[in-house]
Amino acid sequence: MNKKDILEIKTDFLIIGSGLSGLYSAIYASRFGKVTLITKSSIQESNSYWAQGGIAAAINEDDSIEIHKKDTLSVGCGLNNQEAVNTMVTEGTERVQELIDQGMNFDRAESGFDFGIEGGHSRRRILHALGNETGKAVVDFLCKEVERNNKITIYENSFVIDLFSDFKTCFGCLVFSDKEKNKVSIHSKATILATGGGCGLYSQSSNPSSTSGDGIALGLNAGAVVKDMEFIQFHPTVFSKEGAQNFLISEAIRGEGGQLVNHSRTRFMENYSKQLELAPRDIVARAIFNEMRTNGEKNVFLSLKHLKPSLIKNRFKNTFELCLREGLDITKDDIPVSPAAHYMIGGIKTNTSSQTNIKNLYACGEVACVGAHGANRLASNSLLECLVFARRAVDSAVKLSKKEVKIPKNLIEKAKKCSLISSDKKVESYLNYRILLSQTINNYVGILRNKKDLLLALNEISSIKRTNLDEFDLIDKRLMNLKSLTYLITKSALLREESRGAHIREDFSNESSKWLKHINWKLNNGTLRFSYSKQ
Repeated sequence: MNKKDILEIKTDFLIIGSGLSGLYSAIYASRFGKVTLITKSSIQESNSYWAQGGIAAAINEDDSIEIHKKDTLSVGCGLNNQEAVNTMVTEGTERVQELIDQGMNFDRAESGFDFGIEGGHSRRRILHALGNETGKAVVDFLCKEVERNNKITIYENSFVIDLFSDFKTCFGCLVFSDKEKNKVSIHSKATILATGGGCGLYSQSSNPSSTSGDGIALGLNAGAVVKDMEFIQFHPTVFSKEGAQNFLISEAIRGEGGQLVNHSRTRFMENYSKQLELAPRDIVARAIFNEMRTNGEKNVFLSLKHLKPSLIKNRFKNTFELCLREGLDITKDDIPVSPAAHYMIGGIKTNTSSQTNIKNLYACGEVACVGAHGANRLASNSLLECLVFARRAVDSAVKLSKKEVKIPKNLIEKAKKCSLISSDKKVESYLNYRILLSQTINNYVGILRNKKDLLLALNEISSIKRTNLDEFDLIDKRLMNLKSLTYLITKSALLREESRGAHIREDFSNESSKWLKHINWKLNNGTLRFSYSKQ
């Protein structure tokens, strides 16, 4: 086939992303038609795969949906969409039970499931698997289902260049397929974005750098509304040792009694919250950051020395082995930790049926913002959200996206102009700008924010001139997306003049009733415009 030609494929459901949302929606959608699953890596590699804590669900006998809902709303600091919260905690119990019925093995104790507890939860309701490798266990379980399903076609190591959209309707996507070594045009009745978040944009992150907000950029460029981009959740405890690679230290460790201490080996959480180490993530991350800044240190420590070695080695086997590789026996040695960007609460705006404002375009999981998390996510609610709203995306598509679609000729002609070959100079420039943008938001749009730093960040971001970039060059297109995403995070943080949940302003230290609203963004004639809304 001529490299200038575009291979055309038709499908009923196009699913972009292979985390829990993508895999689950692919399996469920296969009941109703032909499914095409696109992932830029392998189907095993995603943020869901690395999720350690578990899945929160109110199925323990001393728990209830109402208590789970109350905990979620409390942590969300007044910005939750209550309908979304109710949907998530109610239908979440059904989705989790379905996984169990299908053979998913969560860890058990003598009396039943071995429920864990994490920050912000008032009950033990966290189901986990393989100790603290729940994401891996669930993703591996679903991958087997996907791979043996003959209604699902998988395109791995394939990069989505653009969604086909006229800003009113989505018709599918243009993808570079590693399998075909060429551009592929996928016509789809329904397109479901399940690409994950963008915290890999930060230089200090618990996410791989590939988690760069691609799906949010795709939706934005297609005309979708994006909201709540100022709310970036920083995980309090990421392994932090000079010369070593960052990795997540599960919150479940604090749930089992792990204690945070400073360089004087003094516990400090009692100075910040009555809930101590089990306070919500925003409070713990801020406390650690404050201890580090006050004492001029690069980390604090998580101490497990008072816990039984057998508990540590069995329940947290993965963490024990990773730390051992770095020369630390965590049954005897304290773990050096510091906060890092972990979860993007904002994303593509959807309703509780996972619909965007663009016909035939749906979004679920971390790429989406249905409002269930409000201003701060309750630990282990993310995998639950994936299951609930992935199913709802498919149900919506079955109901609303029944007709065959044909991609407009002008969009196909534009796709033909897209170049897959960039000069070495462009690639080098992209990599340099990527590092600059990552360091900029890490340094100026981190845990504690202020007007001066945010303006400095915007100045750095604006130094990348759009006029110098070619919209038909794939590398330049990726750079434009990075610029847009870092701009949205920074400008939203500047606009919200209060501290609420994961967004903390040093110069506006309190919550304000004036800010019980959301910041929405939309692309209008090539320019990003913002507006406010109650939901």
